[in-house]
Amino acid sequence: MQSNTPLLLTDEQMRSFITNGCLILKTDFPREFHESLVEQLNTVYTEEGNPGNNLLPRIRELRKVFDHPVVTGALTSVLGPNYMMHAHRHGHFNASSVAGGWHKDSYWGYKRMRNHHPQWAMIMYFPQDTPVELGPTGVLPGTQNYESRTFEGNEPEGEVLASGDAGTFALIHYDIWHRSTPNVLGQPRYMLKFEFMRTELPLSPSWNNQESGWRKPEALQLPIAQHDLMWEETWNWLSGQVGSIANTVSSDSQRIAELSAGLSNFEPEAINAAYELAASGQSGVDALLQALHSENKNVSRLAAYGLSVAGSDAVSGLVAALAAVENEAAEANTEEIIANAVFALGESRGLASEAVPALVNLMQHPSETIRCAVVDALGLMEAGHDQVVACLGNALRDESAQVRFMSSLALSRLGASAEAAIPQLEIALDDENRYVRAHAAESLRYVGTERAKDTLIKFLLNARWCPTTTVKNAFYP
Repeated sequence: MQSNTPLLLTDEQMRSFITNGCLILKTDFPREFHESLVEQLNTVYTEEGNPGNNLLPRIRELRKVFDHPVVTGALTSVLGPNYMMHAHRHGHFNASSVAGGWHKDSYWGYKRMRNHHPQWAMIMYFPQDTPVELGPTGVLPGTQNYESRTFEGNEPEGEVLASGDAGTFALIHYDIWHRSTPNVLGQPRYMLKFEFMRTELPLSPSWNNQESGWRKPEALQLPIAQHDLMWEETWNWLSGQVGSIANTVSSDSQRIAELSAGLSNFEPEAINAAYELAASGQSGVDALLQALHSENKNVSRLAAYGLSVAGSDAVSGLVAALAAVENEAAEANTEEIIANAVFALGESRGLASEAVPALVNLMQHPSETIRCAVVDALGLMEAGHDQVVACLGNALRDESAQVRFMSSLALSRLGASAEAAIPQLEIALDDENRYVRAHAAESLRYVGTERAKDTLIKFLLNARWCPTTTVKNAFYP
């Protein structure tokens, strides 16, 4: 009998995920299991169309996939033991002989900073044998940290195809560039996409960790650049260390000037400059704080990535930037600068606890982008929970559905300390937006107190959906 104990990733697999942003793994269900899944998918797609977010309840056996130890082990390793499945899921059907376009998945219109740290991940599961000719998903390794299509106009090298026997799946960093590849066989190809989020910040490694220090993986698949400092910092962050690279590099004024100028370079080079500045002590932090105010939005964004890993030296400057920018009417990109500073404070976690009052005050800002960034950051703070919970509870009534959704996710990260927000979560269960409703329910699960459980159970019973009720089978048997 198969054990339900998660099969955690090894150090080598985690090193590969950090650098490449993807892993191709496989479950060991019997062939009959996948044949049944495909048969059910064929029936549902033919008779009812794509079930969309109801994919999991409509194909009930699919739940076994996400209880499989290879799947739970991979997600636990990357996102921690209490990861959350997003309410959005989608069955992708590909019978096209034309490749899809390269893209990153969006946040449903939400303009948020993409994380270098793995806060979100996706699983793309293939329930049928998927040879290259059937059009598996293609992933461009190492591009999860690039905002722009740095390979524009060139055929990318090193594309990884999620090709293999039934039960193969791609575990990918949420922000990686990917596409569908041509299905030249013309036979049905399903890919079942599910999204997952971290609800706990790492305090120690959640994979099968044997080696404490970072080193590059043996199989490094990179089409563009090496990012030694960024990879090391991510490994350390996943091991529970915050600001680990701060003050680890000795740089003179000339080098600081060179790195500052480098923030305007080709994105992979600019990322390396941002991280080296973050490691260069106060002089590097000061250069990043200055770059945060750049009229060049990409420079400001890259400076924020550097400041997010620069440790405690960056916090006071970031807090000051929140107020300073608001008072400078001449700033052409005030909204982006504030959102970037908020992002960096959130990623600094407990080191930025002093920023909580300033962040709470920003919830009065008219910009949806800024308010979204604030609720996201507040869920990462490790102090001031009473003030944070009150703010996030109020944010569940924000005019923006994205702010409401991100507020519920932030409350999930706070666990039982968010009990005071239960009345607002109860109201959010009737929100007009499907994702706000779904993640208010998830928040109640993670709050986990008796009142939260009672509220959740009542909601789930009232909202129960029957997976066997269809147009052809309305009532009996």
